[in-house]
Amino acid sequence: MLMSASSDFIALCREQIALLTQGLGATLSIVYLTQELVEAPSSEAKLIPVVIYPETALLPPGEETAEVTVVHKQLQVGNVFILPNDRRRLLTAESESPTSSQQSEASQPHLKEEYLFSGNQIVLPLVYEGVMMGLLVTGRQDRAWNEHEESQIQQIAQTLAIACILDQRRAWFEEQLREQQILQEKQRDLLDNLLHQFRNPLTALRTFGKLLLKRLRPGDSNRDVANSIVRESDRLQELLQQFDQVIDLTETDLAPLHLPEHEVFVEATIQKDAKPPLLLPGMGDKTVDCSLADILEPLLISAKAIAQERKLKLITEIKHNSPLVRANIKALREVLTNIIDNALKYTPTGGKILIQAGQEKANFQGIVISDNGPGIPPEDLEHLGERHYRGVQAQTEIPGTGLGLAIAKQLIEQMQGKIEVFSPAINSKLTSPNAPGTTFIIWLPKV
Repeated sequence: MLMSASSDFIALCREQIALLTQGLGATLSIVYLTQELVEAPSSEAKLIPVVIYPETALLPPGEETAEVTVVHKQLQVGNVFILPNDRRRLLTAESESPTSSQQSEASQPHLKEEYLFSGNQIVLPLVYEGVMMGLLVTGRQDRAWNEHEESQIQQIAQTLAIACILDQRRAWFEEQLREQQILQEKQRDLLDNLLHQFRNPLTALRTFGKLLLKRLRPGDSNRDVANSIVRESDRLQELLQQFDQVIDLTETDLAPLHLPEHEVFVEATIQKDAKPPLLLPGMGDKTVDCSLADILEPLLISAKAIAQERKLKLITEIKHNSPLVRANIKALREVLTNIIDNALKYTPTGGKILIQAGQEKANFQGIVISDNGPGIPPEDLEHLGERHYRGVQAQTEIPGTGLGLAIAKQLIEQMQGKIEVFSPAINSKLTSPNAPGTTFIIWLPKV
């Protein structure tokens, strides 16, 4: 587990160093944290200073942190400190040979001479339940430490060790909370997507059932089957509405939790392997060469049935000899279903919907879906594609979740395509001042 130091822990370290300085006359004090939690007998641990007094005592100008390494039994800060085998007891610096001292000064030219350690310095490991979390280094120049002072320094080190382990537990719990929130957000988005995609085939199924019921003569034994299809479709629709109410989260519920603004961390970070994203429907398939006319064919059957029930006129202009496009067939059908469903849903009774395929632009093939509905206000156009955004439509009785266009936009972008939106619609044959309409163009790369 990587070590981190919160602002609260750093403040505690500074208070303890103030006790050493003001109460015991220490002229140099440093609190190091290990880069990772290690067992006390570990032969190697990288240490990072988090609090230093005086602040510039050991750091060269321009450097924010300094790394120190505990290798075998020696703490290397210019080869000054020697750690005995028993790291749990009070540690004092051993005397240095002239050779080692000269080497230290040569290798650490930025260290001021008055801060080089002597026999008046103490090194205490911050150990709790067999885990080494860092070191407390303190010293003074004018006199050695007596037994009572050493006991006080031991208590300070123990306080820092307990505070450090509590700080690490807090950091661990917060990290677990962050990961859980990220996972929950991904799961919620995926569930929203699946529920939204569930509505389209359910609407088509219900429509087919009603059309079948109209075509069957009274007394036909199949009327019971058609009635059952419509009845169960209505039941599924009711359950879907209840499900929406249960998971209808407010903006406050959706907002991620944040740490207090004053919270600051000093930590050594390691890039973690990113978790695989939760896929949108259809994104498990590969892109292939396909015909837009072939993809539209089954969708138009459902769209015509729904248009007939809602007394809408559906006009199609499909070029069957257009160049192929590169697309994920399942995902593209989801995109087209969402946009066609919006046109059917927001066009009033007696309105018209035009679906064209075969438009060309640079290296793209396009599908155009236009309607003569109420159109989209300019202030809403710039927000299209945002999850759960419905704009002015949220004030109407037309049901919706604000997810259809968000799903469509993401799926098309993953296929290297794009969606253009025009309101008023660009087809003057459909529109009028009272029915400005909307045009969506889905562009996909040609093969």
